[in-house]
Amino acid sequence: MLILSFVLLPVLGAAIVIALGKNRWKIRNEFFRIETFASLAFSAFFLANAFNGREFTALFEGAVGLGLSFKADGFRSMYAFLASFMWAMTALMSERYFQNYHNRTRYYFFSLMTLAGTLGVFMSDDLYTTFVFFEIMSMASYAWVAHDETAGAMRAAATYLGVAVLGGMVTLMGMFMMYDRIGSLSFSAIHEAKGMNLHLASGLILFGFIAKAGAVPVQIWLPKAHPVAPAPASALLSGMLTKTGLFGVLVISMNLYSGSYAFGCITLAVALVTMLLGAVLGVFSTNLKRTLACSSMSQIGYILTGVGASVLLGEHGSLPAAGAVMHMVNHSVLKLVLFMSAGVVYMNLHRLELNDIRGFGRKKPFLNLVFLLGALGLMGIPGTSGYASKTLIHEGLVEWVVHTDNRFIFRFSEWVFLFAAGLTTAYMLKLYIAIFIQKNPDEKRQADFDGMGKKYLDVRGRIALALSAVLIVLLGVLPNGVFMKAYTLSEHFLHQHALHEIHFFSWVNLKGGLITLVIGTLAYFFVVRTWMYKRNEGYINRWPEWLDLENGVYRPLLVTAIPSLLGAVAHVMSGLGEWAAKAFMNIITFTSRVMDEFTDHIVVIVKELAFVDREQDAKHDAHSGYLKRVRAFVDGAHRLKKRMTPHVKPDPREVTSLEYGSAITNAVSFGLILAAVGIVFAFFYVLLPMLMK
Repeated sequence: MLILSFVLLPVLGAAIVIALGKNRWKIRNEFFRIETFASLAFSAFFLANAFNGREFTALFEGAVGLGLSFKADGFRSMYAFLASFMWAMTALMSERYFQNYHNRTRYYFFSLMTLAGTLGVFMSDDLYTTFVFFEIMSMASYAWVAHDETAGAMRAAATYLGVAVLGGMVTLMGMFMMYDRIGSLSFSAIHEAKGMNLHLASGLILFGFIAKAGAVPVQIWLPKAHPVAPAPASALLSGMLTKTGLFGVLVISMNLYSGSYAFGCITLAVALVTMLLGAVLGVFSTNLKRTLACSSMSQIGYILTGVGASVLLGEHGSLPAAGAVMHMVNHSVLKLVLFMSAGVVYMNLHRLELNDIRGFGRKKPFLNLVFLLGALGLMGIPGTSGYASKTLIHEGLVEWVVHTDNRFIFRFSEWVFLFAAGLTTAYMLKLYIAIFIQKNPDEKRQADFDGMGKKYLDVRGRIALALSAVLIVLLGVLPNGVFMKAYTLSEHFLHQHALHEIHFFSWVNLKGGLITLVIGTLAYFFVVRTWMYKRNEGYINRWPEWLDLENGVYRPLLVTAIPSLLGAVAHVMSGLGEWAAKAFMNIITFTSRVMDEFTDHIVVIVKELAFVDREQDAKHDAHSGYLKRVRAFVDGAHRLKKRMTPHVKPDPREVTSLEYGSAITNAVSFGLILAAVGIVFAFFYVLLPMLMK
């Protein structure tokens, strides 16, 4: 009951906030802060016990159908504490920030509901529990994005909700398939199922988590939602809610695919594209919060790079795994500081475009120092927390390059990593110089900025920013102390070995940071200051509008083309009568059977010829002779021929064992997939047009 009380405490608080919000606003504001600090104290209790080696578990059989299970071990307690800390810090800042806002009670209510969902995700011990609280969190946080109720906010909120629901439904379908195969969704059962053919189920489950994390190709919500949401909510969206998606990625990756060559390569490819695209978008952006949102996308790519390298290295992947988990922590803290700093700018100016806020930070030493610490941490400057975690991820990549005998593709991965890190330096230099060094072209406006004194931020806001910024220095200066001790909490969850002491400040590690600084400085002067900045015009947005994936591809396809096609088919069928409906159903049944067999063979081909997991030493594989490769291909062809040989297949309705067919046909019929896709299209067809009005 202790864990459940911890998870549901914010729900009780949300109900009380609604009651107080009618006419007791000051009490409501204080209660909201007290509630977040109560969760912080509760999580500190679990974290202290985790450091002492004590864990808490809770199982509620039959609850919400399959039952709910929770566990407070090292990693989960650490992230529950970090989530509670972030909510507490944003709560300190919220009263001043929302001083002239409407619907403050609604914001407080949904913030506490989102906190409950987030804590439930991080304390979960099976995928079903994760999914239940994941959906609570996603639905509640929708109100953050839509809070301003402007046209832009409502459109961004519709995108956020669409991605959340689509990702959730795909994840649920994958969970059905996995449960059918292994009879459980507990993390321990998933770990024991390593080696089973669960690729399709895992891919579907990962889709929803990747969508929440903001990785390619479902990153479209992230640059749209952050700029329109209130700054305290943006800090939590970027710093914490994206980590719930990464939580699911870690569960699947570390339990099922450690040592898998194919999965590691796919993860690394997604990571590198996400990392680089986010960094490029950050350089091009001329809006403060949008730049930070694109930065979040890029930093998610860093974390996934650590995950991919750890999967590729298998049981030797402790180094990049530690980097991935610690960069999750660092990114949460860094974005808490940076988005709250952006909130200070917005609540004073109600502007976010760089041309409008240029010079605001001059003569504001406190805000200058706090933002600078966040920027340096994100850039990976030695002495800050970002340097330590990026060093571990980079060294993990280098280790894999060595294991693969310096193959070009993996050396290329390291180059992309360094180049993206350099672009991070470029866009953070752009923000810092624009806000704190450059002067506003309007002299009267600059005089107003300089004359604010200390009135631009109250005492509570200063405390929240100071406490958050201290963590950047603490984790950065003592990486082998605080930093690595925090990693030890995650070893069991990650199924990795302990790390020896890392020489973070050796020349070998400092060299990588120096390379990124050089790249970033050159990119800033030759791209930002030369091409994107004109003395008379200020900062110019050079990103082409037609390169918008959401408006150019996703919305036309999912909101217009597919619903219109399905609607036309339904209209024709309804006009032709009952016989047409029966004929249509027979066609669908026949197509399902054909697709069943077709998908079966595609999986066999891919499994046997393209993505065979390579558990042997990569160096040995690199030196394999030509004849050995030919024999391997012939053996694969024989296995393929055997699998594709026609055989009598009983009626699927009468099959009661896993003896027949492939993993796909045993896990779920193709009809269920069609039904799920139909529900998704129906959702977009009915709900999104309403939201866009």
